[in-house]
Amino acid sequence: MRVLLKEILDCDPDAAWRALRSPAVLQEVSSPLMALHSEEATGFPTIWAAGAHPVGLHALGLIPFGQQRIDLAVSTRQHGSVRILRDTGRGVSGPLAILTRWDHTMAISADPAGSGKTLYRDQLIFEAGPATLALWPSFWAFWQWRMRQLKRLAPSWRLDLGVDDPDFVSGSPVPGSGVDGVSPTFSAPDTGDSPLPS
Repeated sequence: MRVLLKEILDCDPDAAWRALRSPAVLQEVSSPLMALHSEEATGFPTIWAAGAHPVGLHALGLIPFGQQRIDLAVSTRQHGSVRILRDTGRGVSGPLAILTRWDHTMAISADPAGSGKTLYRDQLIFEAGPATLALWPSFWAFWQWRMRQLKRLAPSWRLDLGVDDPDFVSGSPVPGSGVDGVSPTFSAPDTGDSPLPS
């Protein structure tokens, strides 16, 4: 099953890209329906790197909802103008362990209308065997909530270039940086078409 959303966020694409990779933003857009806490020894980083990140979940902040592994990959498309964050993790325990497929892709690019704002596309593909159809309304509703929260928060986002990039040297953003000032840690070569429809 698939949930697909597309909206214009009231912030510039660099600020949206930084926010999208922030565990704090994920916690805020999920609240109060779902609370997340890090299961990593060092806790949540300021910005997630590619790779696996275990998290614990509590529905409504109170009811234990099991553990999930967030498994992130980052790529760019269309000559770096579209930045993509993809989570192909899975539920480890609790209700989400029933899922047999989890493919959540978020794409950031400039608003095609030239407004300086961000075109945000979000696609979730999930499977849970015979339970897939029954789960779709819950995921659809949660994704609507996430989008509402993203739109509410976006005007407050700004890019603090260098705060989370150890390779950044003040006054020299180009050397050692990736696409649009993003650290090479967060970029990958263009290897094909975007998984999101335009």
